Amino acid sequence: MTGTIAVLGLGEAGSALARDLAAAGAVVRGYDPAVPAAEGVVATGSEAEAADGADLVLSVNSASTAVDALEAGLAGLRAGAAWADLNTASPGTKRRLAGIAAGRGVPFTDVAIMAPVPGRGLRVPMLATGDAAGTVSTTLNSFGAAVEVMAGEAGLAAERKLLRSVFFKGMSAAVVEALGAARAAGCEDWLRKIVVDELTAANASTVDRLVDGSYRHAVRRTAEMAAAAEMLGELGVRADIAVAARDQLAHLAQDCQQS
Repeated sequence: MTGTIAVLGLGEAGSALARDLAAAGAVVRGYDPAVPAAEGVVATGSEAEAADGADLVLSVNSASTAVDALEAGLAGLRAGAAWADLNTASPGTKRRLAGIAAGRGVPFTDVAIMAPVPGRGLRVPMLATGDAAGTVSTTLNSFGAAVEVMAGEAGLAAERKLLRSVFFKGMSAAVVEALGAARAAGCEDWLRKIVVDELTAANASTVDRLVDGSYRHAVRRTAEMAAAAEMLGELGVRADIAVAARDQLAHLAQDCQQS
């Protein structure tokens, strides 16, 4: 398979994708103002230069620079070339990008990277939405990627990714905080076993139990998490998650009283 793909942003994710695309036979044009292009990737001096002659542009920068990268890269984009934004940006930002691209007649897709790229590279699960999702997935999958297409406008892929992030990253933060407090209390191994046992035993009913219990026992659990936050303070550990849980439970308790 041949084709020319520009990769904007050569950090950890962008470099891995660029290397795998080049190894699979694509001509890869890369640009990053701070990171040199890897072997096999054609180094360029700007977004527009990287996009020049490309069939597809992958923007793998950051949410804060996604709009600037698109506006800069459009100057070098040929007619018919597609733009895929792989940054972890809000659905609103993705829709804004899609609007800018549409105003210039550029096919656009929102691509959400659904797992860590290191160790997976181009085979990392990705979800694509937007008017160019089918075209982009066909191109990338022909080089060995794993892009799934979901019908709908740009922004929906980002929405799915970030909803998952609220759960997974929130849970990760809770585990980190709890183990840090247990370490300070001298019982990290004990708590670690509890965490492992709970995660291992989780099943379809676990989510219902967590949600129903939070509403049913919101008043009592608010007081419990207030005490937990106070304990963390006594241990000299930041209580970010404990305080957030306390506040959320207090809101749930209020909602239940008003309903």
